[in-house]
Amino acid sequence: MQSTDLGNKESGKLWHRKPSPAARDGIIVNIIHSTSDYLPKVLRFLNVSFDSSGDCLIAGDHQGNIYVFDLYGNRFNLVQRTAQACTALAFNLHRKSEFLVALADYSIKCFDTVTKELVSWMRGHESSVFSISVHASGRYAITTSSDTAQLWDLDTFQRKRKLNIRQSVGIQKVFFLPLSNTILSCFKDNSIFAWECDTLSCKYQLPAPPESSSIVYRVFAVTRDGRILAAGGKSNHLHLWCLEAKQLFRIIQMPTKVRAIRHLEFLPDSFDAGSNQVLGVLSQDGIMRFVNIQTCKLLFEIGSLDEGISSSVISPHGRYIASIMENGSLNIYSVQALTQEINKPPPPLVKVIEDLPKSKLNSGGLKMKVTSRRVQRPAKSRENKIQARILKQDLTGNFENKENEMSDGLNKKRLQILLKGYGEYPTKYRMFIWRSLLQLPENHTAFSSLVDKGVHVAFLNLQKKYPIKSRKLLRVLQRTLSALAHWSAIFSDTPYLPLLAFPFVKLFQNNQLICFEVVATLIINWCQHWFEYFPNPPINILSMIENVLAFHDKELLQHFIDHDITSQLYAWPLLETVFSEVLTREEWLKLFDNVFSNHPSFLLMTVVAYNTCSRAPLLHCRLRDDFEYFFHHRNNLDISVVIREVYRLMDATPTDIHPDGKLDAFVALTKGQYPVFNQYPKFIVDYQTQERERIRNDELDFLRERQMVEDMQAEVDQQRVEDEAWYQKQELLRKAEEQRREMLLQEEEKMVQQRQRLASVKRELKVKEMHLQDATRRRFLKLQQDQREMELRRLNDEIERKVHMRDREIATAAKDLEMRHLELESQSRLYEKNLIRNHEAVAREMREDADAYRRKVDLEEHMFHKLIEAGQTQNEKTQKLIEENLAEAEQACLNADWRIQALHKQRCDDLQRHECYQEVAELLQENRRKETEVLNAMVGEGAKKWEEAKEKDFHLKSEKKASALSDASRKWFLEKELHDALEHAEHPHRTVPRCPSGQASASCLPRAAQLNDTSEVDSKTHISLNQRRVQWDAREQDLMERVRNLRQRLAAQARRRRRAPHLLAT
Repeated sequence: MQSTDLGNKESGKLWHRKPSPAARDGIIVNIIHSTSDYLPKVLRFLNVSFDSSGDCLIAGDHQGNIYVFDLYGNRFNLVQRTAQACTALAFNLHRKSEFLVALADYSIKCFDTVTKELVSWMRGHESSVFSISVHASGRYAITTSSDTAQLWDLDTFQRKRKLNIRQSVGIQKVFFLPLSNTILSCFKDNSIFAWECDTLSCKYQLPAPPESSSIVYRVFAVTRDGRILAAGGKSNHLHLWCLEAKQLFRIIQMPTKVRAIRHLEFLPDSFDAGSNQVLGVLSQDGIMRFVNIQTCKLLFEIGSLDEGISSSVISPHGRYIASIMENGSLNIYSVQALTQEINKPPPPLVKVIEDLPKSKLNSGGLKMKVTSRRVQRPAKSRENKIQARILKQDLTGNFENKENEMSDGLNKKRLQILLKGYGEYPTKYRMFIWRSLLQLPENHTAFSSLVDKGVHVAFLNLQKKYPIKSRKLLRVLQRTLSALAHWSAIFSDTPYLPLLAFPFVKLFQNNQLICFEVVATLIINWCQHWFEYFPNPPINILSMIENVLAFHDKELLQHFIDHDITSQLYAWPLLETVFSEVLTREEWLKLFDNVFSNHPSFLLMTVVAYNTCSRAPLLHCRLRDDFEYFFHHRNNLDISVVIREVYRLMDATPTDIHPDGKLDAFVALTKGQYPVFNQYPKFIVDYQTQERERIRNDELDFLRERQMVEDMQAEVDQQRVEDEAWYQKQELLRKAEEQRREMLLQEEEKMVQQRQRLASVKRELKVKEMHLQDATRRRFLKLQQDQREMELRRLNDEIERKVHMRDREIATAAKDLEMRHLELESQSRLYEKNLIRNHEAVAREMREDADAYRRKVDLEEHMFHKLIEAGQTQNEKTQKLIEENLAEAEQACLNADWRIQALHKQRCDDLQRHECYQEVAELLQENRRKETEVLNAMVGEGAKKWEEAKEKDFHLKSEKKASALSDASRKWFLEKELHDALEHAEHPHRTVPRCPSGQASASCLPRAAQLNDTSEVDSKTHISLNQRRVQWDAREQDLMERVRNLRQRLAAQARRRRRAPHLLAT
């Protein structure tokens, strides 16, 4: 097993030597993605998806790195970095280079693997998308989350429909059925519905599973033909539903070690026509078991308990299995290696008895009885028994012919013996045997080059001549015929090539390479000398058939001659359609089992045998139409009888007329490149090609000229019609002109009369108009007077409202002043309280003074800011009042003079009020200045007191030195007092200057001196506070007096304004 580490590489090889997977595990390569950091870690793969060809797959890890792995080209490429984990992938869109990825942010993005660019970004889900199902055409996609499923158009990347459900019922999975237009939706309550994709109408609903089964469906899988649905869940039971009959037809019980099923996937087979028989079941133990749903036998398994599988995807052609392991790596398995033991050919019917040693030859008889046991075979041969036979020992050598050994281990002679015994090959192994008999090289590169050339021009309109219902079948037929035409030019002109290739295309429609090589091998070997008389039927081949028929049934040939029926009627229709028109599918397969197992002349002998076995109805035919109908329709004929007749003719026909002498032996297609096919008259084909090209050019010229003539004729006709229309219009205009003249004369007479009546009416209207104008003028004057009176009332109301507002503002200012006065009183009381507390120690007293000073400063700043804010508020109100007055002035244009005077008076009042506010502000500033001077004076006085305290301290020290010698007993008392004073002075005030350290260490003031100094400071402090209180009271009285004067002045102005409108009105 080879292992590849992607690392940080963006491209590279998957393996460096050709992989040879073992039959035990079948692993082609193990892919891991690890980082090359200091601490390397493995990036786990989360999702994987194959493209429609099955040779490329795409995988994304949990960091959003998306890689494309080309298993055919042995390459990998990093195509996108999404920077977030992908939750689902889809790689089978109709544009082969594009893929869909569902991300962790609930969005779906479409990228291009070639350009590595973002194609589209689709949003609409509100939870994580865990499934993306793409239509068989690749043009539609269904994205499924836990709460909704959405249908997208991949041409426009627009959402077509959205499936909404109840919250109580969740979605398990919504997906397209393969090769059909049906959508299957599976819900968490085990209900399954089928919908039509185009109309989204419900086609049917599957019945509920039996009550005895307690399984809840979690995973689903459908065969490629869309007939069987497999469902499983948290149980070891599998339910198989027949979607055609809409019923549960089988329940499969997995081994007891399987407790839950995590994933289901059918294994495609190129030869089962879509009716897949092998189902892969991934269980909770990480092992994926592949079982046959018909025989219920375990075929093989992948994964193990140590290396469990997380999820798996199988390629569309069934060659590879991509599994994401539980450790985050990616394993690629070869299905061919895993099924090597299963697909072994059946054991040979002929048993070889080897010679005994010479010493034992005489001890036993020359004959021995060998009895083989019952051999299991599918279909009809399953119950047959092979009887005992008496075989002689071959003393000369081996029984098999080494020349008949084929590359796949099969022996052609043994197959022929098996075919003669059973009449056909087993259905299960038929395609494998055909491929072995025809020795198909499977040249993928050469076939791809032919397919890449596109649809041949000769088959562009194939659907018009052959209207096939299945679009896929028509497309495969068109592609196969185009590849044949690109391989050899004659096939583009062969009219019967679609009839010849159609049965093989229908049989191998899922594997176009095998289909092409089977048809090519058939043409090279069984269609020898068919094209020598092209474009006529092969006269030489038909002559061979006629000679053999003349030898074995002269009467029938004479009957054909008597009724003018040639070999082109009784032989050529069978050859050009390879019997597909006259045989059923089973009969045709049985026939070609024998054709491919024998010499190419066997097909010609089959034509003779078909005629001879049908001689009775043919001898009764008399009309040519009857013969044509007979050889173009199915007849009541046993194909086994025909095949036995063919073998009899092969043995009984003389050598001189036997076709095997004229036809070459079987030659297989060459490996690598297909052989050149030029067994046809090239000059005829070239001449036909040239003639066809000439005819096409002539036809184009003729069509061009005819188009020109038709255009000219159309122009002439159009001109003639236009001329006739113009003459008719002129005639109509002339008649209309005469009628208009008569009408004008009549209208002029009526006009004169109407003018006279109109003049009288105008006079009456003029009089009425004058009366109405007079009444309107009087009404307008009255209305104007009412409007002026209303305006005056409104102005009076406005003045009263403004006066009331000013009164409220003055009251508010007075309350603010009272609050300030209360704050000052509170501050002074707090300051007095702090002074009383400072009696205990001088240091604490000074600290409290400093704190009181800072609080006073903050309070003054706060009062100043409030004053500024009050001034700003008043200014804003004044500005707003002016704007309102201006707006009112613009609206009252008729009374402009009066309003101008009123506005002038209002502005004068505003200016006076503004001056009053400025005076108040100046008074407040003066108060703050004086407060600052008082504080500075207090600080200076305190400094002076400290100087006096220092002098007294020095005098006390000298006295203590003088009395220290005489009074020893007092010394102890003084030391004690000094110790108490030091403890009391441990927390001095910050702003008060301290004594020098030397003086403090030497001595301290006595308690009596300290008390005296403190009393002096307290008395002076009380004097300063009383002076400040008197000053504040005087300022407060002055301010209140000014406020009263201001209110009186504003009231007088309001009274004058109230009298002014009355004076103006008079």
